[in-house]
Amino acid sequence: MSDTTWKTAITRIEPNEVRLRGYRIDELMGQVTFAQAIFLALTGELPSPNIAKLLDTMLVSSIDHGATPPSALAARTAASTGAPLNAAVATGVLSINRFHGGAIYDCMGVLEEGIQQAADSNVSIEQAAEELVASYRQDKKRIAGLGHRIHSDDPRTKKLFSLAEELKVANDGVSMIRAIHKALSKAGKDLPINVDGAIAALLVDLQMPRELANAFFIMARVPGLVAHVHEEQTRQRPMRKIDPIKHEYDGTPPRSLD
Repeated sequence: MSDTTWKTAITRIEPNEVRLRGYRIDELMGQVTFAQAIFLALTGELPSPNIAKLLDTMLVSSIDHGATPPSALAARTAASTGAPLNAAVATGVLSINRFHGGAIYDCMGVLEEGIQQAADSNVSIEQAAEELVASYRQDKKRIAGLGHRIHSDDPRTKKLFSLAEELKVANDGVSMIRAIHKALSKAGKDLPINVDGAIAALLVDLQMPRELANAFFIMARVPGLVAHVHEEQTRQRPMRKIDPIKHEYDGTPPRSLD
């Protein structure tokens, strides 16, 4: 083998055969969901049915949050200049950083710190959370994953946690962020657990590497960005001034799956 030869464990390509982590793609097609295939690509194994259902729910929870988030505005602005679909969507993705979408990564770090502190000190998660909150408040550091500019009780969080408990996936990650929320409330900061915090807690419980945290936000948000770019290209005039506040919804009225 030459010095230029390198290895990959993700996909094997042979004539008339494509294998993802050992499985034939044509055998996976129609048998697994996209979320299951994502988990397989990232971890090397197919998830259990319960984890697969939770992953699908996590991806749906962040598919879009209106036209005001920075990634949507960036994608629309790029589309307004005449950028093609791929460039405009890429602009939106590149706008997902520390202060937009990055809360999942930061929150996972806080939760892992609290869980480790509970184990090292042989104390309850609740006590570790109170000590962690006190430390962060003393250092005037913000805890990611709590608080929202619009929602005082994020409905996505409630759904994710209830489903995680129903599927018996919720563990120390969910317990820790709930304990942190309780400790902050006792300290006079009643901040809701937002969807980023909920996803962070669930990724901790799924033992997902923290380095992949923001990937879940990106994968979830790409379809929403595609929709915004397409709408910008087909409904709006080029090179317009896009005000992040002055827009009105004129889509389908509220409806229910029921």
